[in-house]
Parts: sequence; structure tokens; C-alpha cells
Amino acid sequence: MIQPEKIVIIGAGFAGLRLAQELINHPNYEVWLIDKQNYHQFQPLMYQVATARLEPASISFPLRKVFQKAKNVRIRITKVSEINFEDKFVSTPIGNFDYDHLVLSIGCSTNYFGNKSIKKFAYPMKTIPEAIQLRNRILQTFEDALNTTDPTKLQALLNFVVVGGGATGVELAGALAEMKKNILPKDYPDKDFSKLVIYLLEGSPNTLSPMSEGSQTMSQKYLEELGVEVKTNTFVSDYDGRTVTLNSGELIPSRNVIWAAGVTGNIIKGFPEACVTRGNRLIVNRHSEVEGLNQVYALGDIAFMSTPNYEHGHPQVAGVALQQADVLAKNLSNRITGKPLKDFKYKDKGSMATIGKRKAVVDLPKFSFQGRLAWFTWMFIHLMLILSIKNKLLIFMNWMISYFNNDSTLRIIMKPAATKVKVKTKTE
Repeated sequence: MIQPEKIVIIGAGFAGLRLAQELINHPNYEVWLIDKQNYHQFQPLMYQVATARLEPASISFPLRKVFQKAKNVRIRITKVSEINFEDKFVSTPIGNFDYDHLVLSIGCSTNYFGNKSIKKFAYPMKTIPEAIQLRNRILQTFEDALNTTDPTKLQALLNFVVVGGGATGVELAGALAEMKKNILPKDYPDKDFSKLVIYLLEGSPNTLSPMSEGSQTMSQKYLEELGVEVKTNTFVSDYDGRTVTLNSGELIPSRNVIWAAGVTGNIIKGFPEACVTRGNRLIVNRHSEVEGLNQVYALGDIAFMSTPNYEHGHPQVAGVALQQADVLAKNLSNRITGKPLKDFKYKDKGSMATIGKRKAVVDLPKFSFQGRLAWFTWMFIHLMLILSIKNKLLIFMNWMISYFNNDSTLRIIMKPAATKVKVKTKTE
């Protein structure tokens, strides 16, 4: 009997999870899926967790649940600290894992562009814990505003600054604006929140710069209709926790800065410098093989693949990650049967963003549209991408309740409990 080859997949994001799913019960491969968390998180709806529209469990799904019926998939929850490419193993706090094939699907983290003070004081939103932290901060700000009488300090509390005019920033700014309009007057009838200001700062000339001109124009129009103050061609040069300094010299007092301005790849120790390019991404060929390394692959946001249509790499979106995983799964099977390998070619099925209730923009390959139909399209597509039927129903129910009464019941501040002191055993 032929011994199955061992594939170690690091990262259970869109690409890593899809690849493992495609290889379920494959007779020739034993799959080990390693991730720091025991769940898959649906990042496109992270902003709804941060603005108390959805519970974290609605956009998370336990990995072990996905692979309950898989005989060849093993899951380990740990962090990979280093990779030894010569001896073909990865190092983790719970031990080393050897591999025949290694797949990196480790995604990206927030890029502060080297500004340590921004990193220290601004709020990121790339993970579920970060989204919960931001939700706590937003809700606590409203409570603090009730007890703040100093006009200067109060305005700093009520100035929310969202940095980055991509889909995440636009959607978050729109959600905050709707919270100001629909939620705060009901939750805080004894407080005037009319002075709450939401700024959206974008370095390029337009919001949603990768999308069509029509979507760029309408997204900014929708935001301004909601009361968001949009500043394009604007960069944050510094933030000390109290004051945002812009490249123009303008100062914005704020205790709430949300950073959605860029990402950088999560490179693990051990990679040769020649493999890494701009944005901390791993250089791969059309088969997703990392340059200069044998049987090592990279998928999704971490992968930099130059093709005729995408000379500067593909967009860091879920569609690319899923399609790359599908092609790699096919190639791994072709490798066993001796069939030729398939080159990756990205099929852009479109992009979209929602700005608020009945306000969204959708770009399809041949045309684009905005407004109510785009909003329903956005909701349908995102529901279809959610893993489980239960999660789809939970999200749909929350959306319908919010649609009809402009409210939700999820505005709960959940602070972490005090950390217990770990007692070491004799073997530790």
C-alpha cells in the first residue's frame, strides 16, 4: 500500500480552508491544517461585528466541525514560529511537523507603514478579537460621552476617524453613520449626539479606488448623504492617541482612530529574502510554487503572482484565494496521475461594497450598478459565502430585524476577565 504524502497547510483563511476541503478523503494525501485559532473567520463582515450588528459567532465557524467526516485531515491549533526548508519541517510551541508539501495561506496583518505611534493608539480590525475590541471601544465611547462635560474633551470623543477608503473603511464609516442616525437617539435620549463626526480619510483621489468610476463617485455620494466627512488625497502623518495630524497640517482631535489603510504579509521566519517582495508577499509562479523552494506553495493574500493581466500581483480578495486553492488542489491530483499542471488564471467575477441601508455599489466584469439592487446583490452574495446554514440563517435574521426596525440587540460591552496565574507542573 502506497503511503500518503503529507501536506501541511498553514492558515485556515479562505485559501487554506478551501484547499483542505478539496483534498478531503483524497487517497494520496494526508492533510494537516495548522492555525492559531480553532475557527475560520469571514473577514468581509468583520465591520458588522465591530459595529454591533452581528455576533462574532455568526461570522466564525469551528474548523473541527468542517472536517468531522474527513478521514485524512488533522487539525492543530498553534502558531508556526519557523520553517526549516532543508529538513522539511515547521516548528511550533507544541512540536515540529514534517511535510512532503507545504502550503502557506497565512494572509496579511495591518500595515502601519512604520509609524509606531499609530500602531500603538489606532484600532485595527483584521481579526475577530480586534473587532470585539473595537466594538467595546465604540460602545464605551458613547457611555463616556454621557459623563464628559468639557466641550473639548467631548468633541475628541465624538470624532471617529476611519483611515482608508477601501471597502473596509467605506463600509465601516457607513455603519457608524447609520448608528448615529438610527441607534443613538433611541439608546441615549438624554444625550445630544448631533456633534458626533465621522471622518473617512483616503490617500488616493477617490474612495474605492480599485472599482469603477461610477462606483467611486456613488460611494462617496452615499457617504456624504449619511453625514460622513470624506477627505481624499489625505494621509495621516501621525497620531498620539489624542490628535490626528494630517499631511496638510490639519489637526483632528480624536480618541477613536480606526486603521483600515493597508496590509502587509505575515512572513514566517526561515524564508530566504529572495522569496519576499513588496508588501511582504511571497513570489510564486503560475502553479503557486514559491520561487526557489521545492514543493512549497503560497495562496491568497500572501502570494505575489505576476501574470499578463496582473503584472503587479492579484488583488488581495477572497475570490483570488479561493480560485488559487482550487487550481492547486487540481494540480496536486494531476501530479499523482501524471497529467500536465494547470496554470492559474484569475477570473474576476466582480467586486462590491455596501455603504448603508439600500446603498451599495457592484462592479461586474461587463457593467456596474448601484443603489437598492446592488444592496440586495451584496447581501445575497455574502450570505452564499458563509459556511454553514445555521450561520446564514442567523445573519439573515439579524439583517431582516435591522432592516425593518433600524435596530439590533447586540450592543453589549464584553470586557475580558482577569487573567489567571498559570501554575507550572514539574514537567514544564
